[in-house]
Amino acid sequence: MATTSSPIGVGFKPSHFATLIAARQPIDFLEIHAENHMGPGGVPHMQLGELASSYALSVHGVGLSLGGEDAPDRAHLARLRTLCARHSPFLVSEHLAWSSHGGMFLNDLLPLPYTPATLARVVNHVDEVQASLGRRILVENPARCLAFAEPTIPEPAFLAELCRRTGCGVLLDVTNVLVSATNLREPASRLLDDMLAALPPGTVGEIHLSGPESVIEPDGATMLLDTHGAPTPEAAWLLYRRALAGIGPVPTLVEWDNDVPDWEVLLAEAARARQLSATVRCG
Repeated sequence: MATTSSPIGVGFKPSHFATLIAARQPIDFLEIHAENHMGPGGVPHMQLGELASSYALSVHGVGLSLGGEDAPDRAHLARLRTLCARHSPFLVSEHLAWSSHGGMFLNDLLPLPYTPATLARVVNHVDEVQASLGRRILVENPARCLAFAEPTIPEPAFLAELCRRTGCGVLLDVTNVLVSATNLREPASRLLDDMLAALPPGTVGEIHLSGPESVIEPDGATMLLDTHGAPTPEAAWLLYRRALAGIGPVPTLVEWDNDVPDWEVLLAEAARARQLSATVRCG
């Protein structure tokens, strides 16, 4: 049974750099967005070099377009490979989404239907990325806002089969589970339980926590937007506890990308994750 805390991290923001290097902070790792550090040098790489002496690094991509029609852009993939070789992250992750088509890159993570054809395409893309990087990657479950009309594979089964065919892992974003379940009018606990039951043991390599934005629709229903600009809601903390009880401690990251708060606010979120990770027993 798990009795020790998993590594706890936060997303790195330049506004927190001075605090992070002035004294060792009570976090274990920092996550960076790959696309913010794909230049050949300059301040971003200097900062990462300094931070790496005290904190492990994780690279989280938003631009590989694993679910797109086209194969991953080779130049983009080469830049990612160079970034990973330079800073040796202990985790590398991407999204189960598409964000480019025909050489055009879109500033969004767009949904894809979970069909056999989509699965085959994503398998090929993940295989290509892992072969290029020479390492396993984690694929993040998306925050869904709609359901496709065509028959689809349930998301847990889709992710599980992707892992079996490629050897990749899953970045389990419990806030995305909450967002998807709320928007699709499903119980979030059931969606999470289905995912944990479907995924092969050892598949979940990281958990994300973040705060979504609530929007009231014309019919009075609530829609959640995955904005990463608020504290983690209580419903997501409950899902986090539920996930830990099922799989045990895994590296956990607090995401906060918009309306970034003072360091103390972010640190309090990380401290709560550490407390839960240390006290929840796996069974």
